[in-house]
Amino acid sequence: MPSFESLLDKINQKAASPTAKVRHTGSVPFGTGAALQHIHRFELGNGLGVLVLVDKSAPTVSYHTWFKVGSRHERPGKTGLAHLFEHLMFNETEHLAAGEFDKKLEENGAESNAATWFDWTYYHEALPKDRLGLAVKLESDRMAHLVLRDPQVVSEKEVVANERRYRVEDDVEGAASEVLYKTAFTCHPYHWPTIGWMEDIQNFTPEDCAAFYRTYYAPNNAVVVVVGDVREADVLAKIQAAYGGIPAAEIPAEDTRPEPPQTAERRVELKKPTASEKIFVGYRGPALGDADHPALTILSEILTAGRASRLYQRLVVAKELVTDLRGWASTFRDPGLYELTFTARPGITAEAILAEVEPELERLRTEVVTPEELERAKARLELGALQALETASGKAEQIGFYETVLGDPNAAFRKLEAYRRTTAGEVRTAARRYLVDSARTIVVVRPETGAAS
Repeated sequence: MPSFESLLDKINQKAASPTAKVRHTGSVPFGTGAALQHIHRFELGNGLGVLVLVDKSAPTVSYHTWFKVGSRHERPGKTGLAHLFEHLMFNETEHLAAGEFDKKLEENGAESNAATWFDWTYYHEALPKDRLGLAVKLESDRMAHLVLRDPQVVSEKEVVANERRYRVEDDVEGAASEVLYKTAFTCHPYHWPTIGWMEDIQNFTPEDCAAFYRTYYAPNNAVVVVVGDVREADVLAKIQAAYGGIPAAEIPAEDTRPEPPQTAERRVELKKPTASEKIFVGYRGPALGDADHPALTILSEILTAGRASRLYQRLVVAKELVTDLRGWASTFRDPGLYELTFTARPGITAEAILAEVEPELERLRTEVVTPEELERAKARLELGALQALETASGKAEQIGFYETVLGDPNAAFRKLEAYRRTTAGEVRTAARRYLVDSARTIVVVRPETGAAS
């Protein structure tokens, strides 16, 4: 384990102010066995977190900036601001004209993108290792110098409004999923969609955007994750020079109301232009960090993942009732949903499908799953987790996600260990605890008259 004292002494001699001072706050193991590596944690005086994982498997570097802000940090009447910023951040800064951000990256063989969800927003670049400085310069610039005047805001509002029309209002599954969460959650911010309600999007002002930017796009609300063929000294020197002068912000205390227990089934029907019926079911689910989450994830694998899964065998192979089915335990910071979705064959009703699903859910509540099912589910989950860590970008994404949501950049491997420890009895307990009819929400989509033709 390297000592960073002398390295940081040299770097901090160049610090222009206390906000630029860098300190080493610890190291976190990443991986297991012969593949064990270490993530080194640093922090600037202004609160910016920096996580560095040296990975020399390819001459590249992945640079991620994770902000601890998502749609959960909005309020009614201002929904969609976090997602709007995902667009605004690629626009104009005080030093770069609109379009220059992407142009400079493309000219240097780099790729970039961003994503926003309930609990977080992140931006990332994948670059040749000798272009690290470009990512540092561009990201620090837009953290501190974004232009938010009327032309920029109006332009991106229209882009987001069109995205909402395409992904939600004109999309059957997007619309149904939105209704599912709107119905299942009554007071928690998971009630509104990350993209925001259309009326809110259209009414945003530059002042709304500036206030959101000053509040949440601050170094003490962000963590930079650097993974690749780099030297810690080079990374820290560049980050200190670029970010050290950015002031911290006063992050407001989060005012989230816990969702009250659901004591009765909620059901909504929609008419949409679809050739067959669709069913969206949401059971109450645990938070990502809850001890039950691994068992519910394994349950979902056994129930819905792959051709050998129970519901695939029953609904697709044996009964020929559906053409598609999916299951997912939400990976949110707070308790979310365990979702089941089904696409019926033409002429098959939602009621017929749900009648066939219930016996399989009851089996999970009353019987233990077989050793073969349990091991197959664990193997699928382990393969998926390890595949997500094959590249520098994949490692950076997993590190940033788990650091932002759980405060543990190594949580991907802790989840793997939890999967391996999960027993058949714990899967049955999870089924009894979460697959409760009185605490579920169902959205049924029926075809509009003439939709099939």
